[in-house]
Order: sequence, then structure tokens, then C-alpha cells
Amino acid sequence: MKKPTSLIAGCVLAALTFAPPQPAAAAAAADAWQNLFDGKTLKGWKRLAGTADYKVENGAIVGTTVMNSGNTFLVTEKEYGDFQLELDLMIESAVSNSGVQTRSHFGAPGPEGKVYGRQVEIDPSARSWSGGIYDEARRQWLYPLDLNPKAKPLFKVGQYNHIKVECLGNEMKTWINGTPVAYVVDPIDPKGFIGLQVHGITTQEQAGKKVYFKNIKIKTTDLKPSPFPVDIYVVNFVPNTLTAYEKEHGWKLLYDGKTPAGWRSAKAATFPAQGWQTKDGTLTVLSSEGKEAANGGDIVTKDQYKAFDLSFEFKLTPGANSGVKYFVTLDEKTEGSAIGLEYQVLDDALHPDAKLGRDGNRTLASLYDLKKADKNPRFIHPIGEWNVGRVVVYPDNRVEHYLNGAKVLEYTRGSPEFRDLVAQSKYKVWPNFGEAAAGHILLQDHGNLASFRSIKIKELK
Repeated sequence: MKKPTSLIAGCVLAALTFAPPQPAAAAAAADAWQNLFDGKTLKGWKRLAGTADYKVENGAIVGTTVMNSGNTFLVTEKEYGDFQLELDLMIESAVSNSGVQTRSHFGAPGPEGKVYGRQVEIDPSARSWSGGIYDEARRQWLYPLDLNPKAKPLFKVGQYNHIKVECLGNEMKTWINGTPVAYVVDPIDPKGFIGLQVHGITTQEQAGKKVYFKNIKIKTTDLKPSPFPVDIYVVNFVPNTLTAYEKEHGWKLLYDGKTPAGWRSAKAATFPAQGWQTKDGTLTVLSSEGKEAANGGDIVTKDQYKAFDLSFEFKLTPGANSGVKYFVTLDEKTEGSAIGLEYQVLDDALHPDAKLGRDGNRTLASLYDLKKADKNPRFIHPIGEWNVGRVVVYPDNRVEHYLNGAKVLEYTRGSPEFRDLVAQSKYKVWPNFGEAAAGHILLQDHGNLASFRSIKIKELK
């Protein structure tokens, strides 16, 4: 039956009324982004901490350094939890730096009169750590670009750079000019303000330098995690966990936070009956008054590894000595600790071993008795607090040691330089020391109370 013309017209009108066109849907999605800066005024922002000047010039917020001011921040009046933030930033000179605060706070319960929280670092110096993550006025560096050196050239001084930050749950990611830079998983600060930093200065050369911020926008709804490439190392501060990203890219836990599964005694097929305990998410070697391997003894992984990226957290008691060894074959017969290349874990200030060896090669994070760790004191957390150690062994036998994200030494197993170091060490009595094709990972019992957690590994090919 043929429909009346009036009925057809009514259906067409209904379709036009209740099915919005595609361009409108796209516009609605675009509206999820909110401008934090109107391009004309500082409405919605306030200055905190220092005395640096902020003005609006030609559609940009311009921060100018002031002599003898501490760090100054222009911060949002609102706080934000989960978000994606984008802005363009230019710094005119390499003599001062800047940063973008995320989920940050001011004063109590933190340091009085200071802004504190995670910052996207803007570092125009020769160090070039722009896009790294720094915990302002609190824990300092969380993600220095020693962890992602390929990202160092991304930021350009004297021109606008596009900054992207993503904070979703515990995860924070950064990008510079469209390229991924840093990835931190951190359970503190679920929300806080956004801030634009003008760094404090103390020299006339640094005075009057400008930082420009524009096109500042934020998205707080319809959020989806942005992809990251496979070669980004994740700093994960949630104990004994792996993110989906880490699992996807080959990381696995060597300690589950509850049991000694995967570990055994260096001198037996089972885990020691005494001397070690797993409690409150930590794997702890108990004190035996400094007697090396005299209580529970060393423990080793049941599996052996060739090339790998090994990360672990450790906490020492005053005067304690321990270590993390790798390429441990258990072929050597010793009375004390098993033999292997060792990432030294030591209280440098109180344990006498720090003054032994050659040129400091028995100090914290060193390749024990072979090569000294070149440490910046800012990257050493106090005794009683957790530190993050890392050992990377590449398939070509290059090895790197890290302490709290900073690279402290590198060498090549089997190289002439390495063999010269061995020849001058206590290990010279062991043929081909440190050159095994594969070996166990070992946690040392040196007779002092020391704890480990978040022990994870990725095998490299």
C-alpha cells in the first residue's frame, strides 16, 4: 500500500530531528577538551611560593625569573584527578629550567610554603632531561632520562615544544613533541592542581629570563590510555606488582610479595629453613651479627639468565652490608658467599667495607671490588628508606648499573678492560670470572638485616 505524502514527510522530519549529523558528534568529542588558559587573562590561576612574575603577552602566559626568588608556580585554582593535559612551552635560555606540576599541593601536610608533587621537568641544560619526572620538594628524581636517553634531544631551546601529560589512576606518562618520554606508576597523590614553574635563580646571568606557556588544555572525561613504545622502562612504585604494559613487554616478578617461590638456597635445593623471612611484602635476610653466610646463607633464583634487565628495591639498616649478584654459576667452592658479579648494597657511611678495595670500588651500587659507582648524592636515599637498583646486561655483554634511575657505571664483560680489573681484584683466583654464558641471580646473606622487594626481570634478546 502506498504511504501518504504527509506521512513520508513526517518520517523524514523525525529522522532529521532525532539523528544528529556526524559533524555534531565530532564536535561533542572535541568539547571534552577544556581550555585552562583563555589567551587573555590569568583567570582560574594563582601564584604560589616565589616572587617570579607572570603576565599574558600575545596569547601566552609569560613567566620571568626574578633574582633571589625561590621556585615560583602559577597554579590552577581547581584540582584534577585523572586527565590528559597538553600545552606548548618555550624557554628562551639554557641558563634556567622550568616544569609543569601535576596533581600537586601547597604547604601542609607537606613542606611549609612550598609547592610539592610530580613535575614534568623542562631541562634545557646539557643534561637534557626534559620530559623526565621530578618530585618537587619531596622525593626528587623519579624518572631521570638516563632511563630513556633516546628522548634527550627532543626538547628544543628557543622554540615552542608540545608537552603532553597523562595521569590515569596510578600511572603517569609524558611526551615531548609527540614522542613518549617517561612512565611512572606511583600510588600517592590521586589528585591536585596543575602548575607552571619559573625556577628560582641566584645569579644575575639568570635574571629576567622568560618561559612561555600557551594552548593549555585538559581532558577529564572519555579518557583512554595512550600507547607507549616497547623500549620505555617503567618506574613502578607499587610494591611487587607489574602493570599490564610491563607484562605485555616481557617483565616478570622474581618475588611475588608473599612466598619464596622461585628461590632456593645457594647450597641446597630448598629455601633456607631459617635466616630469611617473607613478611609485609618484603623478602628480608635477618641479622647474624655480620657473619657472612652463617645463618640462612645466600639465596638464588631457581632459573638462570643470559641477557636481562633486572630491577629491585632494597632497604638497609644502619651499618648493613648485602648485595645482588648475577651470573652466579655455583661451580666455585667457597666457605662464605657464592661467587658472582655483584651490585654492592652497603651503608657507605658506617660499614668498613666502603673504605676497602681500590678507589671506592666496594661502595654502594659499585661492581663489587672491580669498578666504582659514580654516584650523585641526590640519588642516594637515606638508610631505612627504599632505594631502586637496576642491572642491565645486553646480549653483546655490555652491562650497566643504575641507582634510583641514574646510571652509575658501565662495562663490558670479557673485554680487555674488564679482565684487567679482575686481575687486580680478589676474583683473580677464579678462571674466567664473570664471563659465564648464564647464571643465577643471588641475594646475599652478609649477616646484616636487609630487605628486598619489587624484584622484576625482563630477558633481552
